[in-house]
Amino acid sequence: MTDTDIRVLVVDDDFRVARLHADFVNRVPGFTVVATALTAAAALEIVRSRPPDLVLLDLYLPDMDGLDLLTLCREGKGPHPDVIAVTAARDIASVRTAMQRGVAHYLVKPFSAQALADRLEAYRILWSQTRAKRDIRQSEVDRLFGLMRGSGTSPGLPKGCSEATMALVRAVFAERETNWSASEIAERVGISRTTAQRYLAHLVSTGALRLYLRYGAAGRPENRYQRPPT
Repeated sequence: MTDTDIRVLVVDDDFRVARLHADFVNRVPGFTVVATALTAAAALEIVRSRPPDLVLLDLYLPDMDGLDLLTLCREGKGPHPDVIAVTAARDIASVRTAMQRGVAHYLVKPFSAQALADRLEAYRILWSQTRAKRDIRQSEVDRLFGLMRGSGTSPGLPKGCSEATMALVRAVFAERETNWSASEIAERVGISRTTAQRYLAHLVSTGALRLYLRYGAAGRPENRYQRPPT
């Protein structure tokens, strides 16, 4: 675990499922499970004594409805953790109530490790960008609000790419007429340079971006990316 890792609490009444979900989370770079809880009481004690950044919350708990626990987690002075519901509850009333009480996402069991990883990657970008102390434009507000909704891998994207991250990369090029390197995109979006190159290569292959080489005074030429002329 590093100082920049997002600290996660996994809450599930089945210890085997809690262990499985914790294993899923720990495989995703930038996330560390700091605790698991099998009851609402145990989860609430952890949230109040050493609050995590994110809670993966099952709604079916033996001592309290998870939706009620969600409300208690938001009481009192902050910091309050964000919550992703990971549950077998698929009735519309539970989904609607969870949305009204501020869950970042709602993932229905059973789900794959990749499905959870996609949501966590979208959350990581959201988490890092909302900590920037600066004013933002409407386009960035729209992007942040749509980030978690757009998570998930599209059949048209390369393996390991998510719609959420692709939307952020595309948004950079929509802001102004300019060109960017993979390193600049990586820094702006909050991803690694290698990951940025994967997204940029896909956009070039589909014709959404154009790649050209910029030659400097010395050394290798730099790959630059820009939108094709309209």
